Amino acid sequence: MDIICLGEVLIDMFPAEVGRPLAEVSAFRPKPGGAPANVAVAAARLGAESGFIGKVGNDAFGHHLAAILRQEGVDVSGMRYDAEARTGLAFIAMPDVNSYDILFYRNPGADMRLAVDDLDRELLQRARAFHFGALSLIQEPSRSATLAAMHIAREAGALISFDVNYRADLWSKEEAYERVMATIPEVDLLKINEIEVQILGGDDDLASTAKALLELGPSLVVVTLGPDGSYFQIADGGAFIDPFRVETVDATGCGDAFVAGLLTRLVVGADWREQLTVGRLQEILRYANGVGALTSLTLGVIPALPTTAQVEAFLTQQT
Repeated sequence: MDIICLGEVLIDMFPAEVGRPLAEVSAFRPKPGGAPANVAVAAARLGAESGFIGKVGNDAFGHHLAAILRQEGVDVSGMRYDAEARTGLAFIAMPDVNSYDILFYRNPGADMRLAVDDLDRELLQRARAFHFGALSLIQEPSRSATLAAMHIAREAGALISFDVNYRADLWSKEEAYERVMATIPEVDLLKINEIEVQILGGDDDLASTAKALLELGPSLVVVTLGPDGSYFQIADGGAFIDPFRVETVDATGCGDAFVAGLLTRLVVGADWREQLTVGRLQEILRYANGVGALTSLTLGVIPALPTTAQVEAFLTQQT
């Protein structure tokens, strides 16, 4: 198994129009989502063998989400169904096409109730890369389950990938800082965005923050910058990777698509450690930028995720 993702899979309720605050959106359209699930589907479309571990409600939405992941080629043997909690919902407003506001309905959501005993250890031990986000670290029992899964995968030799994915309405900056900083020393790949640079570094100095985070233990720190491209830092140096200019329809999930592009290029058919050179990472992040750019062209996340052929065709047109 190339990539195992753990965390939330939700129903994203997308707004009928752009430019209105959440309370003024006239209608919402349900679409499958959840950052780790998005990464799993995107990786499958890019040619990776991927799996998903998480919990949904034993309800219509939960079974619908499992069916969608299965149809996309994602191994869902690690999914569990909760009879006492509903599948989570996330209502989304888009002030503009490059930004969004989210209101989560999970009190608690089934994803928050993933426990250590729910984990498929055999599946985790087969992973070449294990990816998770910070949302499952917010509360118990999902926090302990996430950390246990990370340790199982690490002991089996997997690359450990962590996307901070900070959501202000779910926990405070102080709580997020404490738990994220405690987790960083245990991961190989840390992915953050420009907002998280401020939270973790205390200022806007992207390069110095990335270098400081690298010193905590990761082998690679990557910063996504939305329409401004991306940046990476390894022990031998770092570089900004220029964005692709496209007519964005919806930027939701572009970071997840980027992560999938990054992970597939690192681990599919290769030893990820041998890829950590400045020159090679410039190529890999250019590819990941392309995956994110293509995802922005369609409303919703999973419906928008591109295939390998689409990414390669797009990159060829850019040269």
